[in-house]
Formats: sequence, C-alpha cells, structure tokens
Amino acid sequence: MNRLIQLFENDSARLEAIHQVYLLALPQCYLAAGFVRNLVWDHLHNKKDSTPLNDIDVVYFDSNETDDSTYLVYENMLSKIMPQFHWQVRNQAIMHARNGDAPYTSTLDAMSYWPEKETAVGIRQVAFGQFECISAFGFDSLFQAKLSPNPKRPLSVFHKRVESKQWLTQWPLLTVVEPN
Repeated sequence: MNRLIQLFENDSARLEAIHQVYLLALPQCYLAAGFVRNLVWDHLHNKKDSTPLNDIDVVYFDSNETDDSTYLVYENMLSKIMPQFHWQVRNQAIMHARNGDAPYTSTLDAMSYWPEKETAVGIRQVAFGQFECISAFGFDSLFQAKLSPNPKRPLSVFHKRVESKQWLTQWPLLTVVEPN
C-alpha cells in the first residue's frame, strides 16, 4: 500500500524503528497495531506532531522458538538502541494460548483475532528502502477513519478498549462502526 508507505517515509523515528526491527531478522516480523494505526489517524486529523505511542508492538511468528521468554531479549536489544520507546515484542506462534484461541498459523492469522479491525495492520522492511504492509481486514476502513469491532472477539472488549484508550477524544473524526 503506497499511501501508507509514504506516511512512514515522512516519519524518521518510525523509519528508524522499522530498520532496527528489520535487523533482528525475525520470521514474519512486523511493527503493528498503534504504530501503524496512529500514524494514519494522525494524518487523517492533520496533526502536525505524532500522537505519542504508549508502546511499539513488534509481532513475529516462530513456531520453533522453545523459550517463552525470548521476547525479553529482543525487547532489551531494541530498548538499548532506541530507549525513547517502550517496546513490546511478542511471538504470535504462542499467543493463542493466552488468548484462548486455536493455534495461529501465521502473524497475519494472529492479527485476524485482534479486537479492532483497524488495529490489525503491520509494516516491515524487506530490503533497503523497501517495505511490506499487511492487514487482516484491508486498509480501506483505516483510511476512512473508521473503528470497527472484530466479530471474533466479544463486542464488550471492543467497547472497553475504545473507552479506555480514549480514541474518540484523541481522534474525534473517527466513526465507530457497530455490527448489524
């Protein structure tokens, strides 16, 4: 998605974060969720400054990883390089157990269970100056400033997140899409 990549190319801090994660060489690895979503929402709201990130979600899929705490090594590495960010690195191959789902088959499959459709987005560097974007539900609703619940999760979880994260206050042009 060229439009999304252009937004990242104009954000030096996010580009550096993408590059540092690329250097980890983790399988099916993306910077995801608010890292992508907030950039688009800020753009749609014509914000001059980026909304501060609570954390940076790094998701990857490695079914051969045997140590459940390996993510801490990656978080520590990224924190040393870019200490201004709070890094959250998670292997999606094991997250199904925490979430009470059947095993996920890929990073994208895991993202398809996230509570909001517009959060299930990611970007990664695949080579110098080349990026790949993925989304479990497409990018249209994200760029249309919509906020949609994922039918795989309880609607109450969606509503609780919308309220607790104060997205409608931060980005007042958002439209909540209620299921039929």
